[in-house]
Amino acid sequence: MKKILFIIISVLLLCGCSSKNYKNGELNVLNWSSYIPYEIISDFEREYDIKVNYGTYSSNEELLAKIASSKKGTYDLIFPSDYMVELMKSRDMLEKIDKSKIDNFNNINSLFLNQKFDLNNEYSIPFLAATSVIAVNRDRIKDDIKSYNDLLNPKYKNNIVLLDDQRIVIGMALLANLHNMNSTDSEELEEAKKWLLNINNNVKAFDSDSPKTFLITNEVDIGVIWNAEATLAHEANNNIEIIYPSDGFAISLDNYVLVKGSKNIENAYKFINYLLRSDINKKITDYYPYLNTTYSNLNVEVGELYNILYNSNYVENIGSNISKYDKIWAEIK
Repeated sequence: MKKILFIIISVLLLCGCSSKNYKNGELNVLNWSSYIPYEIISDFEREYDIKVNYGTYSSNEELLAKIASSKKGTYDLIFPSDYMVELMKSRDMLEKIDKSKIDNFNNINSLFLNQKFDLNNEYSIPFLAATSVIAVNRDRIKDDIKSYNDLLNPKYKNNIVLLDDQRIVIGMALLANLHNMNSTDSEELEEAKKWLLNINNNVKAFDSDSPKTFLITNEVDIGVIWNAEATLAHEANNNIEIIYPSDGFAISLDNYVLVKGSKNIENAYKFINYLLRSDINKKITDYYPYLNTTYSNLNVEVGELYNILYNSNYVENIGSNISKYDKIWAEIK
């Protein structure tokens, strides 16, 4: 309840008006919901005398639409996931990053650098990583659940929350059918669609903003959600178990990225450096427990991190084949 109240207050403050003049200008940020506590943004504003105009989105596709439809210079700093970095880069929507201006770059764990979507990190710097997991309320569900296929049981009718993310959900269905979660094969995608139509009666809601709420309030007993949301649900109710599916699971690496035509690039560099400071970085994942991508604040055991990275699957840019996913998504929602 304390965290929920804090988030409400934060949103009100972020949306509120301020008469203060900031001598070092402003910074226009778009980020995922529930990713950076307002306290950190407020402290940055005070320390650097820079006004942060902070907006949010709930999917990579929503982010892409916002950037594509806005005038150049509207936004400075965004936090797209892996495949979206590659897509936006291919559309000339991003500025190259000058790593010499990021004093705290060496804080980043090398395991998260030089990924396929942006070799040499020319356009992106790792921020946080999320993994998809199954969360189960063990006070109410006693069945052995290890696989996505276990969620097809008709006894779970209207009792599951899924992420409102077509790549993760369709990827889940592909993994459940022993396919690559980035498959573009029409027959494999048809199998995935049939699987999703089969599970649909069990799905109460699609929610990426706060799926944990459905579990905390006992509206559902099962969720396929991000690891941080599952962890926060477990903190609210320790009967909620977090399961890494035996079929495999997604990992989403979100990144600091500069928007093409940014008017406040120097302020963006200051903000990136600030968030990469060990003390500030720790506060972020203490509050929102996603996978920390720095050496100093690694919030899982090293062995566990290697295991997670080995068994996880990055979402990849599939180009024009995304239309196949769009069609499936329209049919199942």
